[in-house]
Amino acid sequence: MTDAPHTAGQNTADSNNAAGQDEVIDFLSDPAIFGDGSEGGPGGEQGPEERPVERIETHVSLVFLGAERVLKLKRAVVFPYLDFSTPDRRRLACEAEVRINRRTAPTIYNGVVAVTREKNGGLALGGEGEAVDWLVDMARFDEDTLFDRLAQKGGLDRTLMEDLADSIAAFHHNAEVSRDEGMGGRAGIGMILKSNDECFDGARDVLERADTETLTRLSLKVLDEIGPLLDRRRDLGRVRHCHGDLHLRNICMVDGGPTLFDAIEFNPAFSTIDVLYDLAFLLMDLDHRGLPGLANIVFNRYLDITGDGAEDAGGLRVMALFLSMRAAIRCHVDAAQVEALSDPEQAERRAGEAGEYLKMALCALQPGTPRLIGVGGLSGSSKSRMARELAPHLDGMPGARVVRSDATRKRLAGARLQDRLGSDGYTPEMTERTLEALFDEAQEGLRAGPVVISDAVFANPRHRRALSDFAEREDVEFKGLWLAAPPDVMAERVAKRKRNISDADAAVLEMQLGCDLGEMTWTRIDSSGRREETLKAGWDVIGAK
Repeated sequence: MTDAPHTAGQNTADSNNAAGQDEVIDFLSDPAIFGDGSEGGPGGEQGPEERPVERIETHVSLVFLGAERVLKLKRAVVFPYLDFSTPDRRRLACEAEVRINRRTAPTIYNGVVAVTREKNGGLALGGEGEAVDWLVDMARFDEDTLFDRLAQKGGLDRTLMEDLADSIAAFHHNAEVSRDEGMGGRAGIGMILKSNDECFDGARDVLERADTETLTRLSLKVLDEIGPLLDRRRDLGRVRHCHGDLHLRNICMVDGGPTLFDAIEFNPAFSTIDVLYDLAFLLMDLDHRGLPGLANIVFNRYLDITGDGAEDAGGLRVMALFLSMRAAIRCHVDAAQVEALSDPEQAERRAGEAGEYLKMALCALQPGTPRLIGVGGLSGSSKSRMARELAPHLDGMPGARVVRSDATRKRLAGARLQDRLGSDGYTPEMTERTLEALFDEAQEGLRAGPVVISDAVFANPRHRRALSDFAEREDVEFKGLWLAAPPDVMAERVAKRKRNISDADAAVLEMQLGCDLGEMTWTRIDSSGRREETLKAGWDVIGAK
């Protein structure tokens, strides 16, 4: 459900209007109105198996869950960022919610239905009488597939995160572009930072004002540095009508795939944003839950698909501020809720969470030490796995940028990551273009601050020298890892690959085995043993954190 947005004055609700919805709330609490078996056994008879209507409450809505149907009522509240004070305003909000969320979850959002006053004085769902309120009509999905619940149970893995990144990238690609100077860009981000500081000022009893003032000062300093880049990203079409509330609790599984739902509908300023600011909420949420590896997978997969880490887009240079802002918003939202909790233990726990988010926000703005790591090896040597497993633990949130030649090559060819390229994709000319683009993106990453891992075969000694020379020109530390295993081990791994973006097969490996590797100045790592041993050897070379 929607989290409280980033704005001050969040507790100004219209209590008189809210009280006027009591009759509607009682009506929606009756299992019989759902007509989906909530009211009892076959034929709807009341019986011992009657299923009560579940209810979820947020500060802006009440959600009533039947057996198969869900009805969502907008509260009659007024905040600085929304006005649900009249039935007509709530109708418009319901219609907007359905329209916006059908972009990603068409099978969940059925439409809008009225609560009507009938001639007998009673209420009905979609009756012939006058509408007294409006509801979002939704299909119920399996709540056990909510990604926050899957995270708690250890049910999220690399495959699911790659599918999620693919879904988000496709959604952003199709989302409506906005070049409005008031949305996104420097002005939009500045507005959010100002609002955050106002919210911090109202949470002095929970948060150390000195710490929040430091966060605001550092954030504004970064904004001054990247303000022109933010405007350029808007001009390039990177500001779009996004989700706006993209955290794990608003993602579920439908028809076997990750599905985004409950996007913000009530204020375009919260959803017409930079696509990477949209993504940053998910990355921050994963990291906060102790899942930095999954956050790094989403981060790198998304950039591989979109090319948003390239120099023209400058995506890597805006991520630190975006991640900090997302943590800051969660911080002041939790802090604002502390006073509303009557249970002292819950209040103390929430205050502790607010403090953790504040630390995250500050840490995200701390500059890292740029380093370049080259990971090479023939197909089946586990070089890409090495890069993937090192990346989450290098630098801060969301970890190192892994620039993988397989992904870069396909992006240059205009192909999807899962597509197989023909021979045209592997000509010497295409390989040179790929490595040139690989170096360009590595350079952009290093200038943005994080550690960069370049993942390619690097069988040609000229290419290995070019990478180390590049690091010397950029004046950054360089480490080269060369992974190797017996030919039969690599051949078996290549044959068993699933969902791997590499097109290499046994014939490609056979060709690579005939290459002259030249002098090997990179550190050799035997990758034929257990994964843990190989990874430890990599850490020993680059230095464990």
